[in-house]
Amino acid sequence: MCIDREEPNYFGAGPALLPTSVLQQAGKDLINYNNLGIGAGEISHRSKAGVGIIEQTKASLKELLSIPDTHEVFFLQGGGTTGFSSIVTNLTAAHVKKHHKAGTPYYVIDGTWSKKSFEEAERLGFNPKVIVNSKEIDGKFGTIPPTEKWNIPKDLSDASFIYYCDNETVNGVEFRTFPFEKFPGVEIAADMSSNFLSKPVDVSKYGLIFAGAQKNVGVSGISIYIIKKSLLDQAPAEELRKLGLQVTPIAFDYPTVVKNNSAYNTIPTFTVHIVNLVLKDLIAKGGLAAQEKENIAKSDLLYSTLDKYPSIYKLPVEKSVRSRMNIVFTIEGSGLEDQFLKEAEQSKLEGLKGHRSVGGMRASLYNAVTLKSTKLLCELIERFAKEHQ
Repeated sequence: MCIDREEPNYFGAGPALLPTSVLQQAGKDLINYNNLGIGAGEISHRSKAGVGIIEQTKASLKELLSIPDTHEVFFLQGGGTTGFSSIVTNLTAAHVKKHHKAGTPYYVIDGTWSKKSFEEAERLGFNPKVIVNSKEIDGKFGTIPPTEKWNIPKDLSDASFIYYCDNETVNGVEFRTFPFEKFPGVEIAADMSSNFLSKPVDVSKYGLIFAGAQKNVGVSGISIYIIKKSLLDQAPAEELRKLGLQVTPIAFDYPTVVKNNSAYNTIPTFTVHIVNLVLKDLIAKGGLAAQEKENIAKSDLLYSTLDKYPSIYKLPVEKSVRSRMNIVFTIEGSGLEDQFLKEAEQSKLEGLKGHRSVGGMRASLYNAVTLKSTKLLCELIERFAKEHQ
């Protein structure tokens, strides 16, 4: 069986492109892992080999992100939507343990996914509040208002946490800097699903970071969590019920998951193994500083090419907060977007159609997308603009 392939030029937003070398090794390990005679998807999650996969992946993450001893790494089945629910229940339970009251979760809404997370906290009855909603201030998702325009309470002692999405996959908005220096003592929870490991991050500033693997570091089915260890000290279910609060389902209870080394229930070891193969590949390439440099080169090239033709390509995101991972744009002219996608397919450039909720185009430049692929896309953008402007 041949496991070679022509290198794809794929810009899909997720599940996303992975390095071919990673998939080739994963294919071998799916058949026979470490000469055990069985594959990485067949071994028990509690066996020596299964535990080894979990431990190796945690070690790779700690190396790449320089994760301090104050924080713990664990894995959960599911993706971002699992996080929307489990974060609010777990971090509220931690707040109750410390203050014996529910507290208030605060949300920064700068796009589709942060909005969905807020709505889930609301649905579960945690009475979240919005610190800022960029759509309400600017009329659209495509900006991040300066903190001077945020509705920051004078007294944040009741804040159980502040939640934000570091990179909005649908709307193409990314925080370029850490925006929460004005919130000392408040735990910050960040969804980094679509820019995880695309750049160095100071983990010590966060109470919790989570990411669905299928964007940048793996395949769908697993999510990665980095949590401050103090947030694992949570109120018991009885105290939460007395306050009228939802209790976290046991499979998503962070202290339980950590206590059982991510294997309280049957974690997909093969999926975690693929994450580790990607992490090792990143380490071999020079780590996150090297990867960030490459990502900047790719996104700068694509944005500068699109900006050359403003009569054809419209970029809805303010320049200062343009995502380096998810470049969104529309094409002026009846039928031209369909024509662009057709020509892209003919050039073997795939995955460029925008999210169904907003339309347009979206080129996701995740870590595995090469500069060569980006240049090929820019050539199409140039050629198409000259033909239709």
